[in-house]
Amino acid sequence: MQSWRDRFNSMGGKTRFVVCRLFLHLAGSAVAPLIGLLNQSAQRAVDSNGDLQVLGEGLVDISQALLQHDTYWQSAANEGDIFWDESEAGDYINELFTDSAQRYQGELAFTESSDTTDTLTLPITQNLVVILTVAYEGAVPELEIDLSTMSTLKAGLKSMINLHYQNQLRAIQIHFAPAQLGDELTSDQLLMNFPELLPL
Repeated sequence: MQSWRDRFNSMGGKTRFVVCRLFLHLAGSAVAPLIGLLNQSAQRAVDSNGDLQVLGEGLVDISQALLQHDTYWQSAANEGDIFWDESEAGDYINELFTDSAQRYQGELAFTESSDTTDTLTLPITQNLVVILTVAYEGAVPELEIDLSTMSTLKAGLKSMINLHYQNQLRAIQIHFAPAQLGDELTSDQLLMNFPELLPL
């Protein structure tokens, strides 16, 4: 159901912009390989100088991978807002980018050993948090509700995929913690850096 403000602005011919941020926490030994996919997507985005089409393709790949790993989903959260001014939506996107980037800074730590015959091993994280932030034109009811249940979260991820194919996306941000293989996201760090997560 549209609010009076939505109806008023749509009658005035204004464009509706929505900014949505989704957090998804996965846990288990099988989540670590997803970090490789996330890093590949990030590298393609950097190589393309942030081309929206390339970012959208990465969003599709990541969303599909998350849907395929739904048995590892533990908790989720989402937030967002509606704007009728593009610059206000842009300011909010920048604010979310800064917040997402500061959530977790991983460190690659090697254990020192006097025995040089020891094989170098990297710790494997049991926790992964993926943060997807999108801005789009129009209305997508599946993204503008509470996504803290399995069914609404699946519908939301599928809607993000559709937004790419419908050319409605105006901005895409993808953050994840830990950022590289060998980093760990402990249960304490999870609680401290992602307090909004709700169990699925």
